[in-house]
Amino acid sequence: MYEKIEEWICQVNASYENMRRPCTVFQKHFNDFYSHSFLETAYFVVVDKIPKPDFPELREAGLGAFIDMDAKGITYDDTYYVTKRAAHELRLHFHELVHVIQWQELTPQGFIARYIQEMQTYGYDDAPLERMAYALDAHYQASGQKFSVEQFVRKSL
Repeated sequence: MYEKIEEWICQVNASYENMRRPCTVFQKHFNDFYSHSFLETAYFVVVDKIPKPDFPELREAGLGAFIDMDAKGITYDDTYYVTKRAAHELRLHFHELVHVIQWQELTPQGFIARYIQEMQTYGYDDAPLERMAYALDAHYQASGQKFSVEQFVRKSL
């Protein structure tokens, strides 16, 4: 199943490639949290509807609620997708960039396997990968002290 999801993700990212924007547009907002070199390799796409894999195997694995969730954003490897209604929310971009780092560190298959396992074990709200992203975006939103999010995530995984 993981290979099927990874293949689907590659197809989705390829189909939106001409719409991707580099995250360097957030450099002044995220300075000292994310390096310029990282932001050059992370992308976002503004969409009407968040693309999600809707495979019977995922629903059978208990992930139907996640698939049906009205998300404002989702990350697939080096690219994340945000809805038009949420595209100007810096906190959302900050959050999704945490997931880009997680994808980098865990590899696509590693991230997919871990994310599914965490959803099954803890549910979305208590999944450790999500809790990490939400804690870091809350720190950003609260104008907390600047630090390298990249280093923090890599050390925390």
